[in-house]
Amino acid sequence: MRFAPLLVGVVAITSLTGFGTTPKTFNQGYSDGYAVGYNTTCQVRGTYLNGDWDSGPYRKGYRNGLRAGVRACLRGGRDPGDYRRRWR
Repeated sequence: MRFAPLLVGVVAITSLTGFGTTPKTFNQGYSDGYAVGYNTTCQVRGTYLNGDWDSGPYRKGYRNGLRAGVRACLRGGRDPGDYRRRWR
């Protein structure tokens, strides 16, 4: 029974950290969508990503980011939130 506290500690740590990957968030989806929209519209390069299409927030972020990336390309590469625009 000397190992009982160690076993409890290992179980507690693994239960807190979990197994596998966590679902991707809205922000990650937005970032991926923006990159795809911008790169594809401006014909910069193809963009490969491993999207979490089972995650609702990721899909929503991806759609929003895709639209923003296309708009940024069509406006000449500057997004309304682009830091370069604020410092000119």
